[in-house]
Amino acid sequence: MRSALALCLLALMLGTPVVRAELPNYGYKVVHVYPHDPYAYTEGLFYLDGFLYESTGQVGESTIRKVRIEDGAVLQSHAILPSLFGEGIVNWHDEIVSLTWKDEIGFRWNLKDFSQIGEFHYAGEGWALTQDGANLIMSDGTPTLRFLDPVTLAETRRIEVTAEGRPVKNVNELEWVKGEILANIWLTNRIARIDPKTGKVTGWVDVGLLPEALHKSDSNQIPNGIAYDKDGDRLFITGKDWPHLYEIKIDAKPVQ
Repeated sequence: MRSALALCLLALMLGTPVVRAELPNYGYKVVHVYPHDPYAYTEGLFYLDGFLYESTGQVGESTIRKVRIEDGAVLQSHAILPSLFGEGIVNWHDEIVSLTWKDEIGFRWNLKDFSQIGEFHYAGEGWALTQDGANLIMSDGTPTLRFLDPVTLAETRRIEVTAEGRPVKNVNELEWVKGEILANIWLTNRIARIDPKTGKVTGWVDVGLLPEALHKSDSNQIPNGIAYDKDGDRLFITGKDWPHLYEIKIDAKPVQ
C-alpha cells in the first residue's frame, strides 16, 4: 500500500501520469459453424441435454424455443404474449425462467411442453439470466448483476461489474462457464469475463472478426447469445438475426 502511494506521489512530482495495466484480451478459435435462424432476434441462450434453448425478442414476435444444434431446426416454440418483449431465459430443474424487457414481469415455463406454470415481478428492466447451480443471475442493462433465489426469485445479493475500476454499462446476455460469468456487452463485439465474487472484469474476448459482426446490415445485429455444454466443454455463441451459430474455443493465454 505504501509503495503504491509512493509511486503515485513520485509520478506526480515528475509530471508523469500513472498508467494502468490494460485488461488482457483473449483470442479464440472457431471449432464448428452451425446454421441458425436468421430471423431469430436472440435475447437468451442455454444448452441442455443435447439441445439449445433460445429466447427471441421484439414485440409481437417474442418466443422461447428448443433448437437442434446440427441444423438449426426449431423443434418446439411457444410465443410470449404479443404485447411483451421477451428477454433472457435460463433452466432450473424442470423449468425455464424467462424475463421481459420493460414490463417488470417474468415467467416460469414447464421445460418439457413450454406450458406456463407461474409468473413473478421485479423492479427495472430484464435483460438476461444464467445460473451457477445455486442462484439465478440476472442482468438489467446496468452494471449491476442480481443474484436471485431460484425458488422464490427474491434477490439475495448483487455485484457491480467494473473494468479497471470503472462501471461497465449494457451488460447483456450471460453464461456461467467454469466458475466465471461470460457476458455480451450490448452494441459491442466484446464478451466480458467477470469474477462472480467481485464483479471485476478479468479480461475481454472480441468476436468482431466473425462474418456477421463484420458485415452487419443493422446496428442491432450484434453478438448476443452464449451457451455452454459443460459435459462436452463446448462454448456456443450467436447474435441477433445471425444466420450462424459458432462453437468457439477461447485461448488459454491472452493475446500478447
